[in-house]
Amino acid sequence: MSCKSTKVAPSVDFDHSCSDSVEYLTLNFGPFETVHRWRRLPPCDEFVGARRSKHTVVAYRDAIYVFGGDNGKNMLNDLLRFDVKDCSWCRAFTTGTPPAPRYHHSAVVYGSSMFVFGGYTGDIYSNSNLKNKNDLFEYKFATGQWTEWKVEGSLPVARSAHGATVYSDKLWIFAGYDGNARLNDMWTISLQDREHACWEEIDQSGEIPPSCCNFPVAVCRDKMFVFSGQSGAKITNNLFQFEFRGHMWTRIPTEHLLRGSPPPPQRRYGHTMVAFDRHLYVFGGAADNTLPNELHCYDVDSQTWEVIHPSLDSEVGTKYVHNAYQNSTVLLQTHSRYAFKHISELHLFFPPQMPSGRLFHAAAVIQDAMYIFGGTVDNNVRSGEMYRFQFSCYPKCTLHEDYGKLWENRQFCDVEFILGEREERVLGHIAIVTARCQWLRKKILQARDRQRQVRAVPSGTQLLLEVSIREAEAQPFEVLMQFLYTDKIQYPRRGHVQDVLLIMDVYKLALSFKLSRLEQLCVQYIEASVDLQNVLSVCENANKLQLDQLKEHCLNFVVKESHFNQVIMTKEFEHLSTPLIVEIVRRKQQPPPRLYSDQPVDIGTSLVQDMKACLEGGGLEFCDIILLLDGHPRPAHKAILAARSSYFEAMFRSFMPEDGQVNISIGEMVPSKQAFESMLRYIYYGDVNMPPEDSLYLFAAPYYYGFSNNRLQAYCKQNLEMNVTVENVLQILEAADKTQALDMKKHCLHIIVHQFIKVSKLPNLRSLSQLLLLDIIESLATHISDKQCAEMGSDI
Repeated sequence: MSCKSTKVAPSVDFDHSCSDSVEYLTLNFGPFETVHRWRRLPPCDEFVGARRSKHTVVAYRDAIYVFGGDNGKNMLNDLLRFDVKDCSWCRAFTTGTPPAPRYHHSAVVYGSSMFVFGGYTGDIYSNSNLKNKNDLFEYKFATGQWTEWKVEGSLPVARSAHGATVYSDKLWIFAGYDGNARLNDMWTISLQDREHACWEEIDQSGEIPPSCCNFPVAVCRDKMFVFSGQSGAKITNNLFQFEFRGHMWTRIPTEHLLRGSPPPPQRRYGHTMVAFDRHLYVFGGAADNTLPNELHCYDVDSQTWEVIHPSLDSEVGTKYVHNAYQNSTVLLQTHSRYAFKHISELHLFFPPQMPSGRLFHAAAVIQDAMYIFGGTVDNNVRSGEMYRFQFSCYPKCTLHEDYGKLWENRQFCDVEFILGEREERVLGHIAIVTARCQWLRKKILQARDRQRQVRAVPSGTQLLLEVSIREAEAQPFEVLMQFLYTDKIQYPRRGHVQDVLLIMDVYKLALSFKLSRLEQLCVQYIEASVDLQNVLSVCENANKLQLDQLKEHCLNFVVKESHFNQVIMTKEFEHLSTPLIVEIVRRKQQPPPRLYSDQPVDIGTSLVQDMKACLEGGGLEFCDIILLLDGHPRPAHKAILAARSSYFEAMFRSFMPEDGQVNISIGEMVPSKQAFESMLRYIYYGDVNMPPEDSLYLFAAPYYYGFSNNRLQAYCKQNLEMNVTVENVLQILEAADKTQALDMKKHCLHIIVHQFIKVSKLPNLRSLSQLLLLDIIESLATHISDKQCAEMGSDI
């Protein structure tokens, strides 16, 4: 997901079943919301409700409901309602007996009700009657009725600062604080039938998070996620996921170095986390005695973190700077007496729209925006502020998946690797292998030269190239190939020795083939998989393969105080080679000094970087297809085109042209050379940055070429809506006329008419076709009065 500050229409819906949808472009200009924009909404007035923290927030239809918390002196049990359409506050209507005043409780929405569980109650002002609760209350939004659920049978221990969510008609409660200790148990209760409801403790398995409190939970992709929080004296920044079906926990490994993405947010507590689309958004909290206000985003599919850079108009009130930004530094003349060159100067005059750092606030999602309310800010002050953050939602990039499918299907293979002493054979694609690995590139070039010397290959004939690699066995080589196509390897099953030993063989190959990125990936995976059951096997294998870094990790693991006695009592230790036993004993008696290196880790290049280099000339000598654009040739690679486009896949499989040349069009329209290059960048490495005029040509490309989803089209639509300027309006007018995008053509003519003094000075005006010049004159005649024409003529 891009962090670029751009704008997008309220919804981007494309009907793939409609055959006419590719003929005309409908943009529906304005109103629109700035992507990644923070907005400060009206704060809660004191006469409606107190400022607060440690409260809960839930979303129901077009309203935010705030319950409980504390105002710094007293616990609260009032229920506030914020209407997101009217941006107005009120007290929610209630009847019945509400829960006692409390904070650090949980609240969730199920059906047309809100459910409040647990929390800390009592009089904090006099420090009396303080206790945790395990009661469950229901609030019906339609009637305002509060009802306590009296549940028979076993109950969760009373707690506060826990996590709660709804999944599969059930309320799920995890961890928290019981007044004496932090917890990591899990309980669930069905919310469908109040009369027969009962609590059930869940038997969890896997890598269960440590006991913790003051953490958020969120559900995404049918899994529950827990991030950071207080675990005794230790606060970590681990992210865990829970499988509802198998009740299995997994700690998600950190691979930010390998993926070229930022690291996870620093450890914290008292933060919020919400789910939207395939992303988790983490905001605020206390992080090492600071209150950061960055917004962090985790992509569940790609398992990467990023820091969301807010749009520029998040920094100041938007009514003062509307349409005044151009790139990152701007000249603003929003006041007749002032000209501001940099955003920092505006803070002196207009209030910022971004929330300051805070903890114990609460957040909820309505449609495509997140709402944050309250919390404790600097100097222990309670806040009554409400903020709105606009998400962006584009279809995911399928680059890695598309190349992965090409590897799995083994279509259009043009190289066969002959491996090891047993001469096992593995198929592949020259274009991708040579783009990603220089060592294999040299081998392929050598094999190709030998093939040409042995026999003459007729022009245009494609033979399967045989490449012999004696130093590699088939199984680890196939894992290495999977990495070349996807930038990933399958995570070893925890505790399975054979899986770990396989990845060690892959690591050995990565060292030989000089694949730094794969080296680091293997090291991380192996170190994460070493445990008491397999450490000696891994250590012995590392010693045999001369993998010093992994051997060092295993030795340090064995001599840990909590591990040593358990390891040396195993049968595997008895059968260990004598030199290794001696090394372990010496390591235990006299640990070597720790060596710290400030040298940056070589993380190698990513799939995106390598395919970019391939398109820009690095793969030219391996091209095997010619794309003809208006008669001009552009060399390309069949395997890459087929992997990313079902149109090319079908062509190369069924009716490949004999001369190896393919004419390029999008329907009946031939794109510009610039737009065609933009499309190739998208195909080869997923790039979506392009001039807005290219977007008109490529708007229909996802349909015509059969891309995996409409990600490119979504970006094209946004690019057109927000980036038509006086400087590029003539180019976009030409593209709109050529693609029959009538509404865009009308929009461009509107801009030309209203900015004609500036447009008339553009050199591109003279190169327009006669018909387009007539269209401009007709629009001028329609929209401009005789007096305005006379004035304009004198100016020109």
